[in-house]
Amino acid sequence: MSWLVFAFSGPVLWALSTHFDKYLVERYFKESNVAVLLIFTALTGLVFLPVVWFFEPRVLALDPSPIALMTASGVIYMSALFLYLRALQHEEASIVVPFAQAAPLFGYVLGYLILGEVLTPRQILGGGLIIGGALLTGLRLGGPARFRVQTAALMVACALLMSLSSLTFKVFAISDDFWPTTFWMFAGQAVFGAVLLLVPDYRVGLAQMMRTNPGALIAINGVNELINLGGSLGTRYALLLAPLSIVQAVSGTTTIFVFLFGVLISAFLPSLGREDLSPRNLLQKGTSAALVALGVYLVNSGGIEP
Repeated sequence: MSWLVFAFSGPVLWALSTHFDKYLVERYFKESNVAVLLIFTALTGLVFLPVVWFFEPRVLALDPSPIALMTASGVIYMSALFLYLRALQHEEASIVVPFAQAAPLFGYVLGYLILGEVLTPRQILGGGLIIGGALLTGLRLGGPARFRVQTAALMVACALLMSLSSLTFKVFAISDDFWPTTFWMFAGQAVFGAVLLLVPDYRVGLAQMMRTNPGALIAINGVNELINLGGSLGTRYALLLAPLSIVQAVSGTTTIFVFLFGVLISAFLPSLGREDLSPRNLLQKGTSAALVALGVYLVNSGGIEP
């Protein structure tokens, strides 16, 4: 199966998850700390640990040093999610997500320095078109400019941490195989969640949420975590098949899919959100999609070597 299928599974599922995240933040976490929401993500990783171990018992046979680094990768990933949710708490999803385009730039530098990945001119041009198309999706044309330094700082830091986590995953997944690396990343997520539970305010916040809205919170967040997990696994597998920066460039198309899902929500569930469907905005988003499509063609037409 083409690496693009796995690479695009991330942005498609993450875009859907973004709308779930925004709903959860607006509905349940607007005034509380979003760290409580990450405890559910950590629990998802914890639940899948015995499942992975059952099918891959050799996960416990790895050396301590790789285990420590893989686990650290999971902690870094959760730290990036924390910054993302903080940004989402104060800004619209369509404004927050484009800042994640810094990730391919970090990925290119890290991939070159650590993995020795060198992109061809065609791949660089294609990656640039993908990033540009995704950025164009998030621009507010014809209206007052909106730029929050805090949002930018949170998301650039998030992009750097995501790149570091992806780099660590790729290094060990290639040498120690996909599922053992995934197992210890899940363990890192669980460690992050355990540390959060040591903070009294987070424990109280979690208990309060579970008392007031247990059914809805568990159901909505459970579905959201499964969607997010599917996107993460697909993208991580794509890292084994293509360069880090290219996979992250494709992941940047999340912005476009956020808009597309927003259109569907506006059409069928307007009470949950509305998207700008003006001719100007549709032309802007159509141009973005065309740039991304051309970029994907250029990246993939010359062949990909991981």
